[in-house]
Amino acid sequence: MIAANSTLLLKPLGFTVDAYKAVIKNPGILSGYRNTLIILVGGLAVNLTLTAIGAYFFSRKNVKLQKPLWLFVLFTMYFSGGTIPFYFTVLDLGLKNSLLSLILPTAVGTFNMIILRNAFASIPSDLEDAVKLDGGGHFVMLFRVILPLSKSAMAVMVMYYAVGHWNSWFNAMLFLDERELFPLQLILREILIVGDTQSMMEGAATVEAVSLSQSLKYAVIIVSTVPILLVYPFMQKYFVKGVMIGSVKG
Repeated sequence: MIAANSTLLLKPLGFTVDAYKAVIKNPGILSGYRNTLIILVGGLAVNLTLTAIGAYFFSRKNVKLQKPLWLFVLFTMYFSGGTIPFYFTVLDLGLKNSLLSLILPTAVGTFNMIILRNAFASIPSDLEDAVKLDGGGHFVMLFRVILPLSKSAMAVMVMYYAVGHWNSWFNAMLFLDERELFPLQLILREILIVGDTQSMMEGAATVEAVSLSQSLKYAVIIVSTVPILLVYPFMQKYFVKGVMIGSVKG
C-alpha cells in the first residue's frame, strides 16, 4: 500500500496478510527452510563434536606438540588460502552440489574453539585426577565431566554456529547448482537483490503487483529471521557467562 501512494501517510491504510500467504505458498521458501534445517542440525552436530574435542585437547596440560599445533590452528584464524583454492578443495573432495559442502568445510571455527578451550581450562584439574583414579579415560572426562560443567559455553557455541549456518549464503552460491538444494538465505538473496518475486504474484494486477512485490520482500525478511529471534531470548542468559568463562585468570 505504501508503494501505491506518493503522499505522506499519517496512519496505516489497512491490514493484510496477503504477502505472507504468498510467501508461505512459494515452494522455494519451503524447500529453503527444509535445506536450512538440515544444514543447521547436521552442521551443529559436526561443529559441536569437533570443536569440543579440539578444545579439550588444547586445554589439557603436558600434551606433546600442543604448542606448535595450537600455533598452526591460530594461523588459520588470520590467514586463509583464498576463495579459489577453497573452491577447488571442495571440488576435489567430491562435495560439489551437496549439502555436505556447507557443513564439512566449516566444521570448526577457530574463534569458537578459543572460547571453548578457555572454558575447559578453567575447570579444576583435580576432577581429571579423580576420573583417572576411577579408571576413566579422556572421553569419560570430556563427555561426563567437562561438558556438563560447561553448559553456558556450549550454549554460546550452539548460538554462534546456528546463526552462522542460518545466515550463510556465499558457500551455497559457490557449491550448489540445483535449486532444490538452495538454503533459505540464497532464496532470500534472489528475492531481495535479483527481485525474483514473479512466482509469488500470479494473477495480481499491475498496480497491485508493484505494491505486492515490495510487501513480499519485507515479508520474506520477517519469515527468514523470526526463528532466530524466537530462540535468542531463551539463550541470552548464557551468553555473557559463557563468553567470560576462562577470560580472567585469578
